[in-house]
Amino acid sequence: MFLLSSRLSWNITKHHNAFWFPGPKRGIVPSQTHRVWCAKRTGKQRYPSEKKKLRTKHKELLSDAKDKNKFEGTWRLFKLAVPLDHDPGKDFLHVSDGLLQEIAKVLKFPVASLLPPEAFKVVRKSFDARKKLKEPKFVYTVDMDVQKLISLEPHCWDFISRLEPKVGLVEHVHATRDFGDLTSIIRECKENKEAVLKEGNGHNIFSTELYKDLATRKPKIAVVGSGPSGLFAALVLAELGADVTLIERGQPVEKRGRDIGALVVRRILELESNFCFGEGGAGTWSDGKLVTRIGRNSGSVLAVMRTLVQFGAPKQILIDGKPHLGTDRLVPLLRNFRQHLQDLGVSIMFGTRVDDLVIKDGHVLGVMVSKSADRLHLTSQKMEYDAVMLAVGHSARDIYEMLLTHNVELIPKDFSIGLRIEHPQELINSIQYAELASKVCHGRGKIPVADYKVASYIDKEDFYGASDAGLASRSCYSFCMCPGGQVVLTSTSPSEICINGMSFSRRASKWANAALVVTVTTKDFEALDYYGSLAGVKFQREFEQRAALMGGGDFMVPVQTATDFLENKLSVTSAPASSYRLGVKAANLHQLFPIHITEALKQSLVTFDKELPGFICNEALLHGVETRTSSPIQIPRNSDSYESTSVKGLYPVGEGAGYAGGIISAAVDGMLAGFAVAKKFSLFHGDVESVLGKVQNVGVVKY
Repeated sequence: MFLLSSRLSWNITKHHNAFWFPGPKRGIVPSQTHRVWCAKRTGKQRYPSEKKKLRTKHKELLSDAKDKNKFEGTWRLFKLAVPLDHDPGKDFLHVSDGLLQEIAKVLKFPVASLLPPEAFKVVRKSFDARKKLKEPKFVYTVDMDVQKLISLEPHCWDFISRLEPKVGLVEHVHATRDFGDLTSIIRECKENKEAVLKEGNGHNIFSTELYKDLATRKPKIAVVGSGPSGLFAALVLAELGADVTLIERGQPVEKRGRDIGALVVRRILELESNFCFGEGGAGTWSDGKLVTRIGRNSGSVLAVMRTLVQFGAPKQILIDGKPHLGTDRLVPLLRNFRQHLQDLGVSIMFGTRVDDLVIKDGHVLGVMVSKSADRLHLTSQKMEYDAVMLAVGHSARDIYEMLLTHNVELIPKDFSIGLRIEHPQELINSIQYAELASKVCHGRGKIPVADYKVASYIDKEDFYGASDAGLASRSCYSFCMCPGGQVVLTSTSPSEICINGMSFSRRASKWANAALVVTVTTKDFEALDYYGSLAGVKFQREFEQRAALMGGGDFMVPVQTATDFLENKLSVTSAPASSYRLGVKAANLHQLFPIHITEALKQSLVTFDKELPGFICNEALLHGVETRTSSPIQIPRNSDSYESTSVKGLYPVGEGAGYAGGIISAAVDGMLAGFAVAKKFSLFHGDVESVLGKVQNVGVVKY
């Protein structure tokens, strides 16, 4: 679908089914033209590859149906749309009368009230209020236990006999394991001797002589960083019998909360305990989004999700189409997680910074650590380990610099930068829900607080031909949308301004914010004369420092209305209200980035306003800057062992190493790496698929 807007005074011509935007006139005539594509497609339009995949899957379904007994196992029913008026609301996760009506339509069963709710299980529930629909609906995915259904209602036999599979609507589900939480999975496999998982040679996949290769002692493993990847790596290794030390430069969530309070109230930035550093990682003080693109129904993702439930997350996250936790739920969850690790014997060292690696003959022998409060490293001490798992986040820039001193290979990678836009939440509710906006009720109503996800693709957007960096095509998209949230400071240095969004579980704030970002590559770095492994880090710092200068100091954030940004002007000296609690200052954000990035942001704003009419308005406030969307580097590692290709005994994992893009993918990466390290030290045999089922490759970051 191609979108354009009349808000800007550009000449528009149509050519080959695409709209072409000549650049705005500013005394220089641009030599190139630009296509703007909206990433969102409507109706039944599909790419040829998607159509081919659907045809293949349909053939497989029909083939499987011939070999299967319709009256055994589970049928999965998709896209069961229950009108809003017939549904109890977003917080109801069971089988309602309205849902039974939709199930009856699929089965062609005449009396929905005779269907036993016990035979059905809600797998997924989401809210669909797209304007192309006649009415908003809750959309369900439901599993149907055929044998239970017929035993409770024998009249269903004839209707099941006529049921035929259809891709994406009605499918006979393959028999799969019911994955529990990670702790239960490991313990059941170890304790159930009759049903224990085994390799093809019949040997137990868990070692009965755990420490035979290390002179009868437990292997000592250091896990550096207590974000999702570090926590799940530590959990796996501790459950499998390793001697684990978890090293965290920041503070536990209780003390970290007080440090963040001191930042917000008294402008005191603790360099080692803030929105980025501390127990739980950067995700603790965020929206706590649990959406992922690495396979929502895969065994590894389900194990992570159910482990979160085990430690205090609501069961609703297993069913919600867009699950999230919120900081208020993450804090007690992390305390429970910590207590469980300590009960397993894990030693947790908070306020402890890793200053260096101890390496001999290309093999890690341990780490040098000091207290985080000791900025001169006077208390540095050596700690010996058999392996070191590096689970630092994407803001641990000193760790990257330290790795370079040991010739550890670091590869600069693409990421995205931009601005964070904030609207009144009521406006977003109105744009998305129209007259239904009144049913949101600050997160306590029948329908969820409205969010959005928009994207555009801009081709040949170097308006001025000023640099090679502008020649590549770019993706512009919304990122980390926080409905009912607030803008927060994620700087780790007082001379830099970097922001993010956060929200609590109810998303009850009167503000909605999201990052609007543009992809950048090594060509962009080189355009500013930044080269080498840390070119991306230098690139981030450049704009964080520019934003700090624009803000005028004291952690003030530079802001500009979306309308002024588009028109290259600053019409006010004071800015509209913002949720950012440390104060904002009106500034010329259109002068912040190189011109090709600025123009890409403008183009995307125009596109998004077509998708969400009213998105561009005087109340829309842009905040600078959002630069840490993902790690600017990747640390190469072996795809099977997870070990660094540069140094033996070093295992880079998670988002900071360039292998994840969010809470769930980071947790999965840490978990899988934990199994790989356990296998290295003979605590685990076989492959991870024998425990978690088919595992999707997490090595490619997906957002």
